[in-house]
Amino acid sequence: MPADKNGSNRLINEKSPYLIQHAHNPVDWYPWGSEAFERAKTEDKPVFLSIGYSTCHWCHVMEHESFEDEEVAEELNRNFIAIKVDKEERPDVDSVYMNVCQALTGSGGWPMTILMTPDQKPFFAGTYFPKHSRYNLYGLMDILQTVTQKWRQDRNLLLKTGEDIVAALQKSGRSNGKEFSKQLAVRAKNILSDNFDSAYGGFGSAPKFPTPHNLMFLMRYSALEKDGQVLKPVEKTLEQMYRGGIFDHIGGGFSRYSTDRKWLVPHFEKMLYDNALLTIAYLEAYQITKKELYKDVAQKTLSYIMNEMTSDEGGFYCAQDADSEGVEGKYYVFTPDEVTNILGKQDGEFFNSYFDITKSGNFEEKNIPNLIENRRTDKDVERLQLLCKKVYDYRLTRTKLHKDDKILTSWNALMITAFAKAYQVLNDKRYLEVAKCGIEFIDKKLTDSNGDLCVRYRDGETSGTGYLDDYAFMLWALISMYETTFDVLFLKKACDLCNKMIEKFWDDENGGFMLYGSDSEQLISRPKETYDGAIPSGNSVAGYVISKLAKMTGKESLEEISHRQLSFLAASLEQYPAGYCMALIAGMNEVYPSTEVVCVTENKEDIYALQETLGNYFLPNVTVLAKNASDCDELLNIAEFAKDYEQKDGKTTYYVCQNHACSAPIHSLEQLIAELIGS
Repeated sequence: MPADKNGSNRLINEKSPYLIQHAHNPVDWYPWGSEAFERAKTEDKPVFLSIGYSTCHWCHVMEHESFEDEEVAEELNRNFIAIKVDKEERPDVDSVYMNVCQALTGSGGWPMTILMTPDQKPFFAGTYFPKHSRYNLYGLMDILQTVTQKWRQDRNLLLKTGEDIVAALQKSGRSNGKEFSKQLAVRAKNILSDNFDSAYGGFGSAPKFPTPHNLMFLMRYSALEKDGQVLKPVEKTLEQMYRGGIFDHIGGGFSRYSTDRKWLVPHFEKMLYDNALLTIAYLEAYQITKKELYKDVAQKTLSYIMNEMTSDEGGFYCAQDADSEGVEGKYYVFTPDEVTNILGKQDGEFFNSYFDITKSGNFEEKNIPNLIENRRTDKDVERLQLLCKKVYDYRLTRTKLHKDDKILTSWNALMITAFAKAYQVLNDKRYLEVAKCGIEFIDKKLTDSNGDLCVRYRDGETSGTGYLDDYAFMLWALISMYETTFDVLFLKKACDLCNKMIEKFWDDENGGFMLYGSDSEQLISRPKETYDGAIPSGNSVAGYVISKLAKMTGKESLEEISHRQLSFLAASLEQYPAGYCMALIAGMNEVYPSTEVVCVTENKEDIYALQETLGNYFLPNVTVLAKNASDCDELLNIAEFAKDYEQKDGKTTYYVCQNHACSAPIHSLEQLIAELIGS
């Protein structure tokens, strides 16, 4: 039964765009919370849990086929308590039940469908189900009717299944640590090399996901092992992703993944986290190769974020939908006649030829603009930019594209890291200003009075107790801001936040970080996520940032936790290290030679020169601390060891330590760079 007379259910009072999308379903949806589970206990009914997100195409399909259907709603409302969860707002709930889904079915994804007892113990899991059975897919109606029958006639079997699953989940949270070694990185490199698609880039077969942290790992491996061959799959992948339809050649930015080998036909939704991580990867490739293509792609991606995904207050929105007017990809595709109507015959034919827009089409009789077969280097760049702008302006008016306008701490932190990196590499102050605004937004809107992080902001409301990802990713952003600006306040904020992360999530008995803290709602298990999927895991990023902070501050307590965290991660990596590339990046900070630099100066111009010069080079495993007269006291409170480093001969002085041995002080920035490049 709907919760009000206007045909709305309880979700109408929520802020999540995904939940609001289901607010007018005939299903009597509840948001996750005690009210739903208390009613399930009172009425002695199983719980139907559906998890998804607002820009998920198959979530839309299942809603239309089943959750908008009166017959399905009647079955759910009569025999179940139905709960909707936005996975992006409740990653804890999503993680716990995704582990269940993968354990029971061997795979996972969204929409996720879970059936469980009133005390949250699952006994059935799956993803998308049509209303009725077809081909090899069970129908939702059949599943619901079968479970209803078993709940009444053979409940003990379902209860035992739930108990067994919970016991397995709780046991899986324990892990015996191992020593992190270079061999793990070598094995991961070999696996990725063996799976590399030499024709079109990427790894494995379709569907192909960008997974930028895999490329970031290979770039570090190439630099640290001095193996230029490893760059070939990185460059091929970055170029082919740009050429394909997964990159929006009209408006900038990347879609979530490609459904085909060539990167031509994407799943058209655009996610903030993909564009953040891809920007970092392209910028690092530009640092290494100085190829303008990588710089250009990064700039176009950041322009897309600034134009379409940034709120007036400075936060970044989550995603844009794959569907418009109920059709997947409609917003992004064109016919040749449509283009010539916009641009005129001469410009239209040039544009169509350049972007492979033909009468036969490449996607459902229409065209995804791409450069897969176009090997020309057109000199008329300004002409192309002007034409793309005209097509872009037209596209904005043609169809409406849904935007998930909630603002998540974790994903915003990734985007701040990308903008900080862009300022460091490209020295464009616009990017620094955007990054600073992002930091200020999180400080004002997503941090509570105790300095603890929250999860989501939307429509004036902040909600959620921060998860590991929020803290670890925000630490990455703060460290990136320090490395970009050498403003000690960012380093201080990072140290304070790191202490909170350890206090809230660290498992001192077994090692590793829990996904949610002891001050959060306690679910049937407390997972420790380590696998680096589309987004690096919180544990991997935590390993990376703690290792960085330990080197920056010289604190033995952080070094100890860093060592234990890498030992914890190594146990997960053992079987398939290529699935943990961000964890490998964290480990490579320790098992490969590292260089620590302390710059001591009274001249801020020399700090700026250091910033600008370092941005020209890709220097993994190099940590730089800047000590100047204006922030000396604050820095020494954070990194006490820096007290022993002073200016020599009244000049800016650089101290370089490599592999626990320090060289003589240096006064020349050019000599410093020579030392770092040669290291």
